[in-house]
Amino acid sequence: MADATKKEDDVVVSQDVVQQDDLERTPPTEEDWKTLREVPGTIPWAAFLVIVIEFCERFTYYGISGPFQNYVQFPDPGEYPAEQPGAMGRGQQTATALNTFFQFWCYITPIIGGVIADQYLGKINAIILYGCMYFVGLLILTLTAIPSAISSGSAFPGFVVAIIVIGMGTGGIKANVSPLVAEQYQDKKPYVITTKKGERVIVSPQATYQRIFNMFYWATNVGGISAIATTEMEKNIGFWAAFLLPTCMFIPGILIVVLGRKRYVQSPPRGSVVLEAGKVIWYHTKINGFFPNLDKMDACKPSKLAISHPEIASKATWDDVFVDEFKRTLRACVVFCWYPIYWLCYLQISNNLLSQAATMWTGNVPNDIMNNIDPLFLVRRFYHPMDTSRY
Repeated sequence: MADATKKEDDVVVSQDVVQQDDLERTPPTEEDWKTLREVPGTIPWAAFLVIVIEFCERFTYYGISGPFQNYVQFPDPGEYPAEQPGAMGRGQQTATALNTFFQFWCYITPIIGGVIADQYLGKINAIILYGCMYFVGLLILTLTAIPSAISSGSAFPGFVVAIIVIGMGTGGIKANVSPLVAEQYQDKKPYVITTKKGERVIVSPQATYQRIFNMFYWATNVGGISAIATTEMEKNIGFWAAFLLPTCMFIPGILIVVLGRKRYVQSPPRGSVVLEAGKVIWYHTKINGFFPNLDKMDACKPSKLAISHPEIASKATWDDVFVDEFKRTLRACVVFCWYPIYWLCYLQISNNLLSQAATMWTGNVPNDIMNNIDPLFLVRRFYHPMDTSRY
């Protein structure tokens, strides 16, 4: 295992299995695959560190974005606790536009972050770079939300600059943290072991990755609950406090990246698949014209370019297999045609529906807490990541 606990020549595979020497691992037979249960192996400590990083980032992201609609739409009430918190008084249209732009920006920037990491910096260095950028945006957001900054009119320009900078930061982290957690588990071959209860099971990389990402997305949704706290702070203390809490929570995440960087399994930059795909599309349109059939993309295979377009073949940095895989990817992307409809509806819970809730009687419950309850339904039970009954 990549980071297993060793004792002499033995390796602890997981908590419910007996110790077994790496050299004595038995690969599963076809009969084993049919009859034995699959279990996850030991998750490296480095993977847990990456999961904590994800938790801190998501805590920050959801914590700051929860109060955005009220922050822009409603005027400053002057004192807190406030029946209806606000800061800028720019109205529902401006608040919804900026909120939607922020969501859009945060889903575009991972493309940039992924390319820079794969092409130049590597995942760890990219996370550190974008994390510092993220933190600068958080400072701008928090400092321009203090009462004196709001009264002087600094809140609006500060907010616009902050969401642009934060969007770049969160995109760079989002693109790299999930592949980084997957890289930490290096045991790629399944093998059969006997548990302490005498049961023969298969230690499966697939089951291990399943557990890792169960924990990863569990941490994501637990972090999403932070907006419940920040919307309460927004109503009872002020926006500066609502933004300060996520800003402080972001600091340990960055420290874990920096201080633990030598513990992580790191793949060096090997070139961006996105750039390779862009080159294939460019030469595809150059050879076959705009909007050609995907079946004609075979013309971009180096084996065929060498015959029909040798001047392009010399520039090809991909192989025939890459073209086949890219075609399958593009066909699978048809499902994304439905995404605009979904997101058009879903994003209403973070803008227009919050404005509607502000017109209703909510008692002491903040109007913008409503959309922040859905992570509670996604975190089904506390021990969800530890549950092995599904394997």
